[in-house]
Amino acid sequence: MTMRSPALIFTLLAIGVSAAGQNDPQAVKILDRFSSTATSAPSVSMKFLLVNIDQLSDTRDTTEGSVMISKNNYRLDLPDNIIWFNGETSWSYLPAEKEVTITVPDKNDDSFQSRPSLIFTMYKKGYRSRLVEERTDSYLIDLYPDDVKSDLVRVRLHIDKSSFSLRSFEYKQRDGMTLFIIIEDYSLKQVTEPGMFTFATEKFKGVEVIDMR
Repeated sequence: MTMRSPALIFTLLAIGVSAAGQNDPQAVKILDRFSSTATSAPSVSMKFLLVNIDQLSDTRDTTEGSVMISKNNYRLDLPDNIIWFNGETSWSYLPAEKEVTITVPDKNDDSFQSRPSLIFTMYKKGYRSRLVEERTDSYLIDLYPDDVKSDLVRVRLHIDKSSFSLRSFEYKQRDGMTLFIIIEDYSLKQVTEPGMFTFATEKFKGVEVIDMR
């Protein structure tokens, strides 16, 4: 059996740790193009299927939704909830209950429902990126949080090769839950209107307002 010196073993371990903590240059190049394409547009609008997968109970729940994003502002429409965010304040409206809750979101919340615009820039800070697969017409890129205590295990982006638009993305959590979003329509052309990212009280008469700010 060949014996390796302690110095050689230490060197190999150091190289392995260093490589694991580095970004994949190819992935970063693709993500830079994807990010600049989205953030330089007047808005990003998406229609999607949202699939919640519970691996522990082996169940999944699928709903349709849409989102309009402009910079950090957004309007997220789901069947049982509409969320507006104007960069500072969030309004979460539940049509069935006829109530809206006003909050100031946690800046550390990286979830899609809380900060959908982060999907275009999250790779720049706090995450390592890796090009998993280059297909004929698309790329698969994984993002791994630097924080080993993060509830998030991995984010996977499926990016179109020719347009650098988003085909799907996936949040895999440590508790066995996975949020998988399949993009059915992706547009960078829609111009936003004034007030689009603010809850308009005059349009929702008789709604109970719960102010949690």
